[in-house]
Amino acid sequence: MLTQVSPWYAHAAQRMATDPANALSAPARMEWSTHPGLGPGAELLGPDLRGKHILELGCGPGHNVAHLAKYQQSHVTGVDLIGLQVRRARSHYGHINGATFTAVHALHHLQATGTGRTYDAIYSVFGAVGLVAPELLLTAISRRLKPGGVLAFSVPHPARAGRHPSTDDRPREDYVTMPDRTRLPLARWEFDARRWDAHLTQTGLRITTARELRHPHLDRWPTTLLITARKR
Repeated sequence: MLTQVSPWYAHAAQRMATDPANALSAPARMEWSTHPGLGPGAELLGPDLRGKHILELGCGPGHNVAHLAKYQQSHVTGVDLIGLQVRRARSHYGHINGATFTAVHALHHLQATGTGRTYDAIYSVFGAVGLVAPELLLTAISRRLKPGGVLAFSVPHPARAGRHPSTDDRPREDYVTMPDRTRLPLARWEFDARRWDAHLTQTGLRITTARELRHPHLDRWPTTLLITARKR
């Protein structure tokens, strides 16, 4: 089962209308949450990322791809389902060596035949992980990771705003907030770390860290669950 795509197209269209598509400098830091500076940075993917091949699933405007290519000297591919987002990412960061952006569904990219590409690290920041059926996506991710490779992903915390994690493997209804502050519905798999670990274990991945991120002054509950795993 794949989730609805229309909210993401609407989000990209609104952002394109208000945010000029011009060249930008790469951000000096990689971000995993909606609060800049909260939590770890690129070191989560490995101690030395120079020359490493890295894949982002759901790259949006490309900020993290640009950081990794510019400051970590990695070869980074960012994929996004929405062509408008990829156009925006290319306009911002297409001038940075090592940064590549492709419009394709994350699962289709991972399952594509005719390529033997494997990655040292794969990551998702409020991207495909949690929005695509985990039994499909995590299996595909594991197949594309090199032995010892890292998967890192941040998802909305399942207990944010007093919510409770899912008690089964079905997606639940959530929403995405548009730039104009309206909300559109979508389906999301919202697991706690224990349930994510169970799904990861089935695909040959092992959780190495699970962090709860919360802004100390702005958030009453944790807002982001940040998980890293390694391929056995």
